[in-house]
Amino acid sequence: MQIRISWPAGHTTATLDDTPTAKALAAALPISATANTWGEEVYFDTGVSAALEHDARQVVEPGTVAFWTEGDALALPYGPTPISRGGESRLASPCNVLGSLDDPDPRVLATVRDGDPIRVELA
Repeated sequence: MQIRISWPAGHTTATLDDTPTAKALAAALPISATANTWGEEVYFDTGVSAALEHDARQVVEPGTVAFWTEGDALALPYGPTPISRGGESRLASPCNVLGSLDDPDPRVLATVRDGDPIRVELA
C-alpha cells in the first residue's frame, strides 16, 4: 500500500508493509496534523492507537516509516536524532516499522518545519 505525505515545502510517498499497525493507519486516512521535529526526525499525531509489535525497533534506517506507540504518532527519521550514537537514526523508544519512503533521499523531509501542517493520504 502506498501513502502520500505532504507539507508546505514538499511531498513524498511511502510504501507500507502489510502489518496490523499499517492497516490501522490506512483505515484512518486521510490524516491532517501538525509536524514536530526532533533532530533529523519528523513526527506527528495520527489519532490511531496501536500495540507494540513483536519486531518493533528503536534504531532504524533513515527513510523508515515508523509508528511510535507511546505517542500515537508517525515517526519519519531521515538522519540522527538527539539520542543517536554516531550517524544512526535512533527513535525515542522502540517503534513499529510500517515501511519506507519511496524517495531515494530521505532528506526530502529536511524541508518540514516544526509546526508545519502535514497531511497523509492514500496515494
